[in-house]
Amino acid sequence: MKNILLVCAAGMSTSMLVKRMIEHAITINADFNINALAIAEAKGRIKNNEADVVLLGPQIRFQKSEIEEVAQGKIPVAVIDMKDYGSMNGKAVLEFALKLLK
Repeated sequence: MKNILLVCAAGMSTSMLVKRMIEHAITINADFNINALAIAEAKGRIKNNEADVVLLGPQIRFQKSEIEEVAQGKIPVAVIDMKDYGSMNGKAVLEFALKLLK
């Protein structure tokens, strides 16, 4: 099972997006572990290799290099498209994560 980690400032605004991503994963019969966390907690999960891909909320895009440093090039780190994030488009964000996992 692949682990997708969404990261935002407090971990709350992404929780609705996680729900929509899970709903889409169910419709395509895909099994993912998708979580939303605040940046401080996410760093620990990344260090412990508990994520296969990390997606940052657009509001913390300025911290991408910091997260990439924690990931040490072992996992992809990307910023969620602002339009998809704002519209809570779980399908588009999950498909984006799948592309990064390939």
